[in-house]
Amino acid sequence: MTNAETRMTKEALMPKARTLLHWSFVIFSAFVSPHSSFAEDAVIARIGDIELTASEVANVGMLDAASLRKVTEAMLVQRVVLKEALQKKWDQEPDTQKLIQNTREAAIADSYLKKLSEPPASYPDENELKAAYEAAKPSLKVPRSFHLAQIFVSEDKLESVKARLKADPASFAQIAREMSEHAASAKRNGQLGWLTEAQIQPEILVKLPKLALGVISEPLKLGDGWHILKVLDMREANTPFLEQVREPLTRQLRAEKTRANMQAYMAKLLQQHPVAIDGVALSKLVQKTKP
Repeated sequence: MTNAETRMTKEALMPKARTLLHWSFVIFSAFVSPHSSFAEDAVIARIGDIELTASEVANVGMLDAASLRKVTEAMLVQRVVLKEALQKKWDQEPDTQKLIQNTREAAIADSYLKKLSEPPASYPDENELKAAYEAAKPSLKVPRSFHLAQIFVSEDKLESVKARLKADPASFAQIAREMSEHAASAKRNGQLGWLTEAQIQPEILVKLPKLALGVISEPLKLGDGWHILKVLDMREANTPFLEQVREPLTRQLRAEKTRANMQAYMAKLLQQHPVAIDGVALSKLVQKTKP
């Protein structure tokens, strides 16, 4: 990321690299939570003769495209390792057999408990949904945002850019493409996309309300160079209507209800089947496992 991009957005919002191991828990969920089959279960990824189908990847659940790609890569790598392990009969090792049994039992119990705890298809009803929407309204508010474009140049290019803009203001996109030193936005005719107020550098943010749509700003000097801005569009702060958030809100309520049902069911089981633990034996076990 260039200095210019760092200036325009806060570091907390920069994408963070993830390793393949980060997704191991997601992959396990894909294997133990069967997804409905696709009508045409096409192969969407492969390593050598190892393939992944659409339904297998769909088991992972709802992720953005970049994250789903990483999970797909991790699943393929895992299967390469699995193939090698099976060729060496690693699955027949005593310790592996114990692990397989423990994993099998956990998967069966987990999937059974989740299915048992699912709320009825009618949940939430309209009244419950409306109540949840009203309670969530403050957190649903979308801050004011701007669709920005910029030309970012160093001192030696500034006068040339200013002269071209003065001669033909309508050529902003072309000038950004040809002369901007911020490579990512230059490829998009200078467009930075939609940014909320919280994502925009304070020195730039104070200038934006003074700019009418389509008006080109005076060059703004920041530590890394000169920014010439153009507001392509603006959205005032708003709260989405219920219909706009109906589906994700419904999924959230059903997930929360499932968790609550699971906790209630397990609490009931503990009442019916009290746990007895030998504290002395447990203490001795802890001592043995200490390094």
